[in-house]
Amino acid sequence: MGRKINRLLIFVVSCSVVGLAVGATASQAELERCLDSPTPTSHCLTEDPLLKKVEGMGIGLLAGAGAAFGATWQLWQNQK
Repeated sequence: MGRKINRLLIFVVSCSVVGLAVGATASQAELERCLDSPTPTSHCLTEDPLLKKVEGMGIGLLAGAGAAFGATWQLWQNQK
């Protein structure tokens, strides 16, 4: 593999891992905020916390990878 491709892969993986962490944290905070409200809704009470966290992690993974590809594309365009 070329040097540029290796750097791209490392950048995408690191951004994706950060996205996973941020997505999991955000979904956990949202769930706790919902449960701590004075009148929690039935939707809040019936949601599976694990499923909610996995959804947040998936969205964070996609957002991190997309941001990495977008930033790399922009850098490559500016270097030309």
